[in-house]
Amino acid sequence: MEEKLIARLESAVARLEALSTGFQGGGGGGDAVDAPVDPSIVAFGDLMEQYVARVLSASEKIGGPVLEVTKILQEAFAAQKHLLIQVKETQKPDLAGLAEFLKPLNQVIMKANAMTEGRRSDFFNHLKAAADSLSALAWIAFTGKDCGMSMPIAHVEESWQMAEFYSNKVLVEYRNKDPNHVEWAKALKELYLPGLRDYVKGFYPLGPVWSPKGKTIAPSRAPAPTAPAPPPPPPPASLFSSESSQASSSKPKDGMSAVFQELGSGNVTAGLKKVTDDMKTKNRTDRTGIVGTSEKQSRPGSFAFSKAGPPKLELQMGRKWAVENHIGKKDLVIEDCDAKQSVYVYGCKDSVLQIQGKVNNITIDKCTKMGVVFKDVVAAFEIVNCNGVEVQCQGSAPTISVDNTSGLQLYLSKDSLEASISTAKSSEINVLVPGVEADGDWVEHSLPQQYIHVFKDGRFETTPASHSGG
Repeated sequence: MEEKLIARLESAVARLEALSTGFQGGGGGGDAVDAPVDPSIVAFGDLMEQYVARVLSASEKIGGPVLEVTKILQEAFAAQKHLLIQVKETQKPDLAGLAEFLKPLNQVIMKANAMTEGRRSDFFNHLKAAADSLSALAWIAFTGKDCGMSMPIAHVEESWQMAEFYSNKVLVEYRNKDPNHVEWAKALKELYLPGLRDYVKGFYPLGPVWSPKGKTIAPSRAPAPTAPAPPPPPPPASLFSSESSQASSSKPKDGMSAVFQELGSGNVTAGLKKVTDDMKTKNRTDRTGIVGTSEKQSRPGSFAFSKAGPPKLELQMGRKWAVENHIGKKDLVIEDCDAKQSVYVYGCKDSVLQIQGKVNNITIDKCTKMGVVFKDVVAAFEIVNCNGVEVQCQGSAPTISVDNTSGLQLYLSKDSLEASISTAKSSEINVLVPGVEADGDWVEHSLPQQYIHVFKDGRFETTPASHSGG
């Protein structure tokens, strides 16, 4: 990866030298005057030519919605390149100015997210993978350690993890059907890892470098001075106020999440919901939950509430993470956890949860169309009374238990292949494991749900049913 980065840097320097020679020659052509001469801009152009072009080429062989969403992805990267050029000429803005600055990029990302809404397309996994991956471009909004975002490199990696959940489904579905779809999914991943990640690492590991003497950015609309909370749809400038009451549920509202989630009226899943120390139950003196009336008032209509109760994402008594009653939330994250804590997910629907550290055990109960990505569990991962759950283990899990569940897609890492999987009263359980080669396709195994019991030698012998052609 370092060699590729060095090669791109050398290419950028060579192009700069050529541009410099052209200026000294006095050609004075309009294109030469407007051409970006900063190495980081040249390198971003190379990134698009090498990686974005590959994704686009694969999508052209597929056509339809896949080609359409890939063209939007190309448009988003072009928008980021334009923003990078503007950064060189602009002073560091405040939050209101940042919202205004990022509007062009946000509008493109909203177009991609709009393609995943409504009636589900046959290419839904392609659309979700592409749309969710664009949240990686939010690295440009990093303004410092206290802005509520991960460092730029980490943000790119974390954002891809969300998109990879759907990209892997594309690989599994088409690995034996159409190599063009497989190529598209692989090219999409390489666009971010190593593509965008290495670019950010090489040029902006601490975020964009603004011009101290550049132009300033003024928000197009001023915040309402008397309104306690912005009405829907919220005006962009008011989303970046310093009122702490507006950020009662997650710290990304101080950073890119405030730009993408709020400007999109809750339809853009660009940010990740993170839990800060002051939001944990053990540190709260005013109430027991972190999501309450202030969340409903500050973001009306941004997400649905379960009839079973208000949504929760909180640490109870310092030992148990409770994630309850979330509907349509694809950006739930637990990042500050340890091996003595447990995670209990209950009553969630059409949501995605990331658990970014080792915990003792995880239980998923009465959830529908729920996605869970976790790293390591010490004891067990349990799925009970669920329907249509997708789980990805990125680390190790000694025991996985599935009870009274229909429709489970379980992705195992190489470190979790020795896990003991037990099932009871469950159907349509598919386990996917890595291929033999490092970059190989996932291999899918369906766990049996029918058994034959034969009384022999004084006891019953049970064997899985063998279907014809199996």
